[in-house]
Amino acid sequence: MPQPTAAATAEAGLTEAPPDLATMREAVDRLLDPEAVPEALPPAPGALETLTIQLRGHLDLLMPEVEQAALRLPKNDIPRYCALACLGEARGKLRAEPSPTPHGPLAYARRLARVLNALCDHYEQLSRR
Repeated sequence: MPQPTAAATAEAGLTEAPPDLATMREAVDRLLDPEAVPEALPPAPGALETLTIQLRGHLDLLMPEVEQAALRLPKNDIPRYCALACLGEARGKLRAEPSPTPHGPLAYARRLARVLNALCDHYEQLSRR
């Protein structure tokens, strides 16, 4: 899905460029690649830590955008409800800590990737309305 143009952004009264969903989805794909198999090797610990920080940063940028778009919809609107529920899920994941098990940091990063992917979908859907 193409990003909104600068003119559309200005017309909507926004002064910042829209979120870079392509970059966000690239980070998601590094952990949730559909071609990958469960037995695939995870990123090296340093790379995993960097990727987790990147995912958290993407969530911090995207969450307010999704929330603003959702709150503009009528209260009984189903896409509004779904986007706000996803935001609640994202906030919970950001508050959580990785499990102390050997695979805890990878599982945590994948949870962040899944919720970021869902928020990207919500952003795309809400920006078309």
